[in-house]
Amino acid sequence: MGSPQIITSPSGEELVVLPRQDYEDLVDALAAGRTDADLAGGHEELLSSEDVTALLASPVPLAFWRTKRGKTQAQLALEVGTSEVFLSELERSTATGDVTLYAKLARSLNVQIEDLLSDQAME
Repeated sequence: MGSPQIITSPSGEELVVLPRQDYEDLVDALAAGRTDADLAGGHEELLSSEDVTALLASPVPLAFWRTKRGKTQAQLALEVGTSEVFLSELERSTATGDVTLYAKLARSLNVQIEDLLSDQAME
């Protein structure tokens, strides 16, 4: 990337001048980021430091996301068509579900399936 120049307009507004190729690269990167966000549900969700701490402290990411979305185990279980007991077992890592169940959970919680799995589960 070339060196941008900062100039001041007659009205006092600061403007940035950069090489055209750098501008086009930035536009392409922005478009790619929007595409990724669209694939993830239309927006990119950022977590606060408190959220990250809570996510890392959760037995599995599913427990964190359910809580973050303000849903009880009973509500989520009903939404995805499973029992509250089984959902509790998933959240304690004493049971595993199939990909269809995780797809339903991800839709209900507005996250990607990968967001619900621990790093060990994806290895």
